[in-house]
Amino acid sequence: MDIQSIASHCKKAAIFMSALSSDIKDNALQNIIKALEENIDLIIEANKNDLEQAKKDDLDAPLMKRLRFDRTKISETCDGIESLIKLEDPVGKTLSAMELDKGLTLFKVSRPIGVIGVVFESRPDALVQIAALCLKSGNSVLLKGGSEASATNRILATIISKAGVDAKLPEGWLGLLETRSDVDQMLKLETSVDLIIPRGSNEFVRYIMDNTVIPVLGHADGICHLYIDRFADPKMAIDLSIDSKCQYVAVCNATETILVHEALAGEILPVLKSKLEEQGVKIYGCENTGAIIDVEAATEVDWQTEYLDLIVSIKVVPSLKEAVAHINRYGSGHTDVIVTGDKKRALYFMDYADTADAFVNCSSRFADGFRFGLGAEVGISTNKIHARGPVGLEGLMIYQWRLMGDGHMVKEYTGKTAKLFTHKPLNKEFS
Repeated sequence: MDIQSIASHCKKAAIFMSALSSDIKDNALQNIIKALEENIDLIIEANKNDLEQAKKDDLDAPLMKRLRFDRTKISETCDGIESLIKLEDPVGKTLSAMELDKGLTLFKVSRPIGVIGVVFESRPDALVQIAALCLKSGNSVLLKGGSEASATNRILATIISKAGVDAKLPEGWLGLLETRSDVDQMLKLETSVDLIIPRGSNEFVRYIMDNTVIPVLGHADGICHLYIDRFADPKMAIDLSIDSKCQYVAVCNATETILVHEALAGEILPVLKSKLEEQGVKIYGCENTGAIIDVEAATEVDWQTEYLDLIVSIKVVPSLKEAVAHINRYGSGHTDVIVTGDKKRALYFMDYADTADAFVNCSSRFADGFRFGLGAEVGISTNKIHARGPVGLEGLMIYQWRLMGDGHMVKEYTGKTAKLFTHKPLNKEFS
């Protein structure tokens, strides 16, 4: 089946997906868990083939780690679906209600977006998470994973799609794209696809944005910062730096640049260097950093780089304002952290740092839909419209205005004898 036909089937399915009951959707999610568990050997075998090919292709170690989909990861992915089932259905929520006049009531009600096209990296668990989120939110989905995971993605899409249909989802609710040319074709299908969410390199995301008129939601880079303030607890600052950088380096919420206030630099940098190097991290530093510890000199490019590897850049700054200025100049608006014992300075940081996720005294790695209680995520958005930060169920929703009247006509509200609107807010659910 060609891409236009797949997208057309997805569009038709989206109408029925939007009106499914919570019970049908949750039963479908439960059926997907069962199907994944029953087919675990087939999934692992397909993933083994992908891993062997990736090894022949000399895939980078961090990407190899993302690609692996073993029993532990499959179990964790199923646990994620279980947590999603427990969440409230986001469809049909009354967001506001207003009486326009007696017997004329306006409701704002949450509704699914429709057909979501998601292009993501070589993480098979991402396919499962995205499909589950779209299902729970009443959307159809077109999925395109990394070519490195083609065999794993193919078996997962087949299992999940069938499990959904067996649980009364419409045929075509999930479609799989397999090549770059498939993506190029999807970008032209503005009548079938309602939203595209790209996850990948800056270059790739820019390509998507420049080659479609379909709305695009996502982020290009994850250039995250951790700023150690002059009032930071040194041990906490070092511990959070290590966790933010090293807990899992090949992800967009890992810290790439550590900023250190000059008042603490002499005390913290030698210990921080030792701890980072214990983890195998290569350090690039500014001139002031190099005056305190032995590191390679950072260039302008380093402040602009998402390493996704055991590499970090460090800069000594003279003030909180300078730290924020650096973040606003070089950051990607993803996640930025301040470590401080001063609440006013923490609030200043959150108010002035232009970022989707502003954290105080915690790891940047918490920027995640599952950890936020959103039921995993389809991606991280650095946009400033509709959805920002981890995009979970709510980020896959839009709304519909529903006006309930009793023969009301506009002509009654115009002219010299026009009736007046009451515009009275109501605490009332649509039903």
